[in-house]
Amino acid sequence: MPARVPTEHLVDHDGVELAVRDHGGDGPPVLLLHGAGRTLADWAAVAPLLTPQHRVLAMDLRAHGRSGSGPWTLPAVVGDVEAVLAALGATHAVLVGHSLGGMVAVQYAADHPGTPAVVNLDGHGMGRPEQYAGLDADYVTGRLAEIRAMAERAAGRLLRPADVDALLAQQTATGQALGIPGELLAAGLRRALAQRPDGHLCLRPEPEPAAQMQAVVHELDVFPLYRSTRTPVLVCRAGRANPSTPGLPWVDELWAAYARGLDRDLTELAATHPHITVEVVDAAHAMHLERPDEIARHIRTFTARHCRPRADSDAPVGRDR
Repeated sequence: MPARVPTEHLVDHDGVELAVRDHGGDGPPVLLLHGAGRTLADWAAVAPLLTPQHRVLAMDLRAHGRSGSGPWTLPAVVGDVEAVLAALGATHAVLVGHSLGGMVAVQYAADHPGTPAVVNLDGHGMGRPEQYAGLDADYVTGRLAEIRAMAERAAGRLLRPADVDALLAQQTATGQALGIPGELLAAGLRRALAQRPDGHLCLRPEPEPAAQMQAVVHELDVFPLYRSTRTPVLVCRAGRANPSTPGLPWVDELWAAYARGLDRDLTELAATHPHITVEVVDAAHAMHLERPDEIARHIRTFTARHCRPRADSDAPVGRDR
């Protein structure tokens, strides 16, 4: 059977155009949501593994990839997801999100009790200071402020062609260390680049929406949402640390403490809330890039338990491009 060729669409939500890729497929719909600073290109290896069982959609979140920009608030982004699903005739979709996308997916399910299932791939933001096992809460608060400031400074960075080449080389090296194909990372980086009116390139999101997005990540605690929703949720946790951050050993210490705290809290959550399932994946944070076969298997197995085939009568109305 020839490989399906994805189709591209634009969906308008309150004046923000949202880029959507429809991978096709048969069965209950799934919407894939990427992480902060990433794009729908991240799902290129996972999506084809899901299409035999699902109709698969992926979108660029606002201010990312080929989507337009606007105020980056959680209600606005949840509304974007709602608009995309309605326009593409997939209102009863399973949501699968990585990192920030996983947090958005959990919030969407909390706001839409009919959501059949959610898969959250390592999406817990920066958590609460007390979740950093073994570290002083005031110390953690200070370090998290540093990380947030670094992220905001990097947003909208102007790039010369040589800078793009350097970033691509860095992505290739990271991919080799993690076993991720270089072309997969490169495709995501290229989609995240925007051309400014003055001819310069910059990485999206731009500074203002990036700062707003960082505030959402900082403030959103998904654990109360896990407890309040009755939507079945699969949480996939990274079983391995990311490569070390050169010159910043305290970052590795911080994330190791957070991983211990998350494992503790998720184990307790799954033991007391039967609708929450936790799986550990032998991969670092970018597990869907590093282990697409395993991630697709977890998604298929989980959705098979919680989704019944459903004929969706809504016709897609998104604008083809």
